[in-house]
Amino acid sequence: MEREENSAILPSVPTGTEEDSVVRQNQWCQIRALFEQGVNKTAIARELGIDVKTVRKWLSKHWKEQERQRKSGLDDYQDFLRARAPEVRYNAAVLFREVKGKGYGGAYTTLVKYIRSWRVSEQKTATARFETEPGDQAQVDWGSARVWFEERQERVHLFVMVLGYSRRIFVRAYRNERIESLLDGHAAAFNHFGGRTRTILYDNPRTIVIEKNETSGEVVWNRSFKDRMDFYGVEIKLCRYYRAQTKGKVESGVKYVKGNALTGHRFRDIDHLNEWLEQWCLTIADERLHGTTHERPSERFARAEVSAMIPVNERPVPELERNEQRVVPWDTYVVVETNRYPTPVEWVGRRIDVRISGDRVTLINGRQEPLIYQRVSGKFQTIRWQGDPRSLTSRNEAGGLPRHDPDYPLLVGEVEQRSLAAYEAMMEEVRQ
Repeated sequence: MEREENSAILPSVPTGTEEDSVVRQNQWCQIRALFEQGVNKTAIARELGIDVKTVRKWLSKHWKEQERQRKSGLDDYQDFLRARAPEVRYNAAVLFREVKGKGYGGAYTTLVKYIRSWRVSEQKTATARFETEPGDQAQVDWGSARVWFEERQERVHLFVMVLGYSRRIFVRAYRNERIESLLDGHAAAFNHFGGRTRTILYDNPRTIVIEKNETSGEVVWNRSFKDRMDFYGVEIKLCRYYRAQTKGKVESGVKYVKGNALTGHRFRDIDHLNEWLEQWCLTIADERLHGTTHERPSERFARAEVSAMIPVNERPVPELERNEQRVVPWDTYVVVETNRYPTPVEWVGRRIDVRISGDRVTLINGRQEPLIYQRVSGKFQTIRWQGDPRSLTSRNEAGGLPRHDPDYPLLVGEVEQRSLAAYEAMMEEVRQ
């Protein structure tokens, strides 16, 4: 029975051989590494695919190197290998080349087997779950999914925030991942939770980080995002490059949203989708028995985290605005983010202020009544004029034929214009 359980995670080998000893030692190292990380015995058994009784048995034993059935030729180099292996990330090819230079004459495969248990233990330690105190940290990430709206399928972008301690989750759908959507998602999440954490952990998207030096730690922030987080009093934490598993709670949260909240559903529009996501967060995600904490997120939040968070009304959310200027062209349409917004004919040639905030575009010409438009999410679209009829026939305010051109009589091919009285005088002379 024991051999069958072991074969669930490692290939079976003949009992009593050196390979069998290595297999058993590897399993012991896996179980011991997970147990030292705080994972309970039942969870260890589930993760490794073995019986919980096997876990208890191995935890009661202490593995000793001298229990190896026969001495290895690498034992003389063990001190060097123990010190060197972490520096080369347990790369067996590098270790083999270097230990061979020290006089080792054995095979490469023997070295691979010799260090295998060290590598397994190191890998488990490197991916240890990081737990935080109540109200200390949240994690944020974007996901995307194709969602049914009526009879058509469209891609939406999912803003997801997970509280590190309680595992409460908030999700909202957007048409894009622009800075405005990112900041709106934060504001909505803080209102949903009734507070905010002291730090928030992110990956390295361009809406947050323009440039980062991994060695020195210097970061060039997206100024709009950094200013808003400073206003909130929230400290920004960033994952190391290529280490997205650091924010594993929200990574799991994104998968949970896609698999549980969206599968098999369709909606009228994006507003209907967000209504459903809000209810799903409160009635399903918050009330599930979490596999890691073994508590319902809502209960864990109420018991320890709600009182530790920064109250949401302590600092109200400012409205994000971007102010620009435009000169109104002759066709009266002002271009904002590639889209064309109409103005009155009288504004042609004037320099006007353009205010972009949230879902609105406001055009301002001095003290005149400003024009407020719904901000278009697409590109290269033209918004129709909704006011009184306009005339765009000519930019010449006087209209009609130019009558003061000094060069006009000299133009070649032009016919001189004469009054009817001149023709009458000519006809009178002919009659006489």
